[in-house]
Amino acid sequence: MPRASSERGSLTASAAAPRGGPVTASVSVPRPSSDPERVLQRLDWTVVKRLDGLLQGDYRTLFRGFGLEMAELREYQLTDDVRAIDWNVTARLQTPWVRLFVEDRDITAWFLLDMSPSVDFGTPTARKRDLLVDFTAVLARLFTRHGNRVGAILFNGAEARVVPAQAGRMHVLRLIKELRDYPRPVRAPRTDLASLLTSAMRIIGRRSLVFLVSDFLSVPGWDRLLAMVAHRHELLAVRLSDPFDGDLPDMGPLVLEDSETGEQLFVDTHDRRFRRRFAEISAARRAELTGLMSRSGVDQLTLSLEGDLARDLVRFAAVRAQRRTARAAFAGKAAPSGKAGESWKTAESGKTVQSGKTVASGKAAS
Repeated sequence: MPRASSERGSLTASAAAPRGGPVTASVSVPRPSSDPERVLQRLDWTVVKRLDGLLQGDYRTLFRGFGLEMAELREYQLTDDVRAIDWNVTARLQTPWVRLFVEDRDITAWFLLDMSPSVDFGTPTARKRDLLVDFTAVLARLFTRHGNRVGAILFNGAEARVVPAQAGRMHVLRLIKELRDYPRPVRAPRTDLASLLTSAMRIIGRRSLVFLVSDFLSVPGWDRLLAMVAHRHELLAVRLSDPFDGDLPDMGPLVLEDSETGEQLFVDTHDRRFRRRFAEISAARRAELTGLMSRSGVDQLTLSLEGDLARDLVRFAAVRAQRRTARAAFAGKAAPSGKAGESWKTAESGKTVQSGKTVASGKAAS
């Protein structure tokens, strides 16, 4: 069985030779252009323009926050800001309800980017890091195009580098250059997202829209900090995935290497039981992550190297919109009409009023 640490590593193209031990096959992988201007032009044509058509320019459907236009009214959750409580509805229903608003001006977006060695894993034509760069560049382009600011915190497992929040196309180009030129450490400590989230709590002051972009292969213990960041900001988790993360192909004897610690493990992928157990462990890890995000009140977007970035974003926006519509419909059915609120308003007089009629008083009814 592979140890958990071995699942983090990349698959080394090392097949067992009939004699003399394993022979490493070196594969030349074509890399996308690293010029920031060309990267942005490519994304403008392949993703941004498609989003313009699919979303019809309404990028507010992707996010919510503090603004002037109310997005939804729903029951209070543990991760909600108490300042958003609607006291009138709360008084009627005798249960806390909150108002959520569309963020319609002066958005500040922050990207918390996991740049640890594990994100360099991928297919022969693309890696998770490339997907991270494309996603960050597209969202940064969308926000700055409307005068909003974007910033980033780059974390390699040991230290964090901050790109201050600014607006403008030149800032997007600078951000792309920072991501493309960010050094790829050969070895690093095991990724601990708690350190990245702690840095975010310290660096990001005002309420912002925060994207946590990672493959979430981290040591445990960061769930409390996740809930704290989600309470202070609007937080969305973006999980980078690769087909090999959960479906190990039948490639014969291989050497799995932990991309962070360098630990190696020899496995035989011909073994169906091994591949099945590998898939079960990966599925359990994904389910645990989904449950953690749900408990923290954080929406999760999964991006795959085999997927389509524009369609994934539109699908994510549609799911969030459907969820808001369902919550609003539920709130409309649950909210009573008439004088139901009087049961709260007349509490000081010692009477309980329901539907305009006195049903009880401070003394026993005769």
